[in-house]
Amino acid sequence: MNKKLPALAKADFEQLSEFRYQMRRFERFSEQAAQSEGITPLQYLLLLHIKGFPGREWATIGELAERLQTQHHGMVALVSRCEALDLVERRTSESDRRQVEVHLRKAGERVLAKLAQLHRAELKSLEGQFRVPNIDL
Repeated sequence: MNKKLPALAKADFEQLSEFRYQMRRFERFSEQAAQSEGITPLQYLLLLHIKGFPGREWATIGELAERLQTQHHGMVALVSRCEALDLVERRTSESDRRQVEVHLRKAGERVLAKLAQLHRAELKSLEGQFRVPNIDL
């Protein structure tokens, strides 16, 4: 079925533009914060997704690739770079020896805690400014 969507009004474009602007401002803040701690924005996201994985303190390469919306081989390279910085470590799963778990190391925990605090404060400062556009489709 090829249903035609209604045309967007000028106000819809303004809402979308403002949303993307606020998103980009937050992303730029995040990039600068990570770099100030000596890591890349992707390395910060890796640490965040390991610590923030639902129900446990580690994640697999495949789970992290999904969270970061990247290819498996790219995630392997990112984990290797973080391992070289002593931020994370790989462990063979005890329940399934074919599976590799990625865990935070103490240095990774420290940098993540500092960056998470900065991000939380920045998000609080954006309260009321960062809104999802209300566009009827």
